[in-house]
Amino acid sequence: MRLTPTERDRLLLFGAAELARARRARGLRLNVPEATALIADTVCEAARDGKRLTEAIEAARGVLGPDDVLPGAADVVTEVHVEAVFDDGSRLAVVSDPIRGGSLGDGAPGAVIPGPADAEPEPTVRLTVTNTAAVPVSVTSHFHFFEANPRLEFDRAAAYGMRLCAPAGSSTRFDSGVEVEVGLVPIGGERIAIGFAGLVDGPLDAPGAREEALRRAAACGYLGANVKEENQ
Repeated sequence: MRLTPTERDRLLLFGAAELARARRARGLRLNVPEATALIADTVCEAARDGKRLTEAIEAARGVLGPDDVLPGAADVVTEVHVEAVFDDGSRLAVVSDPIRGGSLGDGAPGAVIPGPADAEPEPTVRLTVTNTAAVPVSVTSHFHFFEANPRLEFDRAAAYGMRLCAPAGSSTRFDSGVEVEVGLVPIGGERIAIGFAGLVDGPLDAPGAREEALRRAAACGYLGANVKEENQ
C-alpha cells in the first residue's frame, strides 16, 4: 500500500495515541509525548466524525486532566497544533490550555506569561484564486499555498514557498466558482515543507526543488502549475 507523507504522519500519530490510551487504561500517568499525541489524535478523530473545528478543539481539551499526566507535563503541554481533515478541507487546529487545571497561573513561579502577539507582516505577493471545485475549499494560515487543493486555480509558481498572510490557526474559505484575492508571505524558519500534498517534501530552497515541484504539480493536474514565469 502506497501512502503519502501526510498519511504516514497520521498513522504515526494514531499509533502514539493508541499507546497513550493503553498506558492510561493500565493506570499509568502520561508523559509529554503521550499526552500530546492523545490530544492531537482526539482532534483528528473528531474531524473524521464530522465535527466542526471548534467542537474538535473542545473535545481535545476535555480528554485529559492534570491527574492523567506526570508531574510537570501539564505545564509543558500548554498548546497543541495539529492539521486535521474536516468536511470543508484541511484546517489547523490550535488547542490552547489542553490539560485543564494543570497550567501554572499568571504570576506563579515558573509561569509562562505570553507577550503581545506579533502583527502579521504585509503581503509580499497578491494572487487571484478561483475555486473550480463543486464544493468550498479552506486553506489554513501556514499551509504551503503552492500545494493547496489542485482545483484552486492561481499562479502556482508565484505561490512557491509562500503561505497565507493570516494569523496562525485561521483559515481562508474559497467558495465554489468564486474569485478571491489573497495576500501571501514567505514561509519562515528553516523553510522545510514536509507533508502537505507531497510536492516538495524537503527544503524549499534546495537547488532544483522549485522546478521539480512545479513539474510534479503539472503532472498531477494542479491548476495554474503550467503558468510561465516572467523572464523565462
